[in-house]
Amino acid sequence: MENNVFEQMANRYDTEERIELAKVIIEKVKPELRYSKSKSLIDYGSGTGLISLELSDLVDSILLVDSSQQMLEVAKAKIAHKGITNSNVLYSDFTLETPELKADIVLMSLVLLHIPDTKKILQELFYILNNGGKLLVIDFDKNDKINHPQVHNGFSHEDLKKILSEVGFKSTEIKTFYHGNRIFMNQDASMFISSSIK
Repeated sequence: MENNVFEQMANRYDTEERIELAKVIIEKVKPELRYSKSKSLIDYGSGTGLISLELSDLVDSILLVDSSQQMLEVAKAKIAHKGITNSNVLYSDFTLETPELKADIVLMSLVLLHIPDTKKILQELFYILNNGGKLLVIDFDKNDKINHPQVHNGFSHEDLKKILSEVGFKSTEIKTFYHGNRIFMNQDASMFISSSIK
């Protein structure tokens, strides 16, 4: 993943469009976190914490993991500013090396499309999850209008389910929940949420 792009974007990452899209995602993720008050959550590829910091009151703890130091600096400032006491940040890229971590829930929102080896990252996240843990992936449905050397053009539900199952997840539910204008590389696109149990 090309870090420096995100390093350069960090301070201006939270645009109005991204904030609006984050709100849509947050509303979709909240029901998935019912009964999670005692659970730990890792937000992998957290960026500036646009999504997970809005969920901090639903879980016991949140660890924001990102491979951009600048993004995490922005996230840290938000944590301090909002007085959030159960959230920390970790600078790490699991595609290179996965630290010894455990969590009940892993959230990955609009991150999978940036990672070349889909199966490898899902495998790493599987290891981190406690038994019975949940992996939540929000990303774009496959979109033939998108063509970019560094980004997947979305994912088909069948293909993703197959990979998740190969990695070891017991059950996966995937559903499309939002259609938006110009939300994916300036193209109209739809987003899905995938929920998998280890």
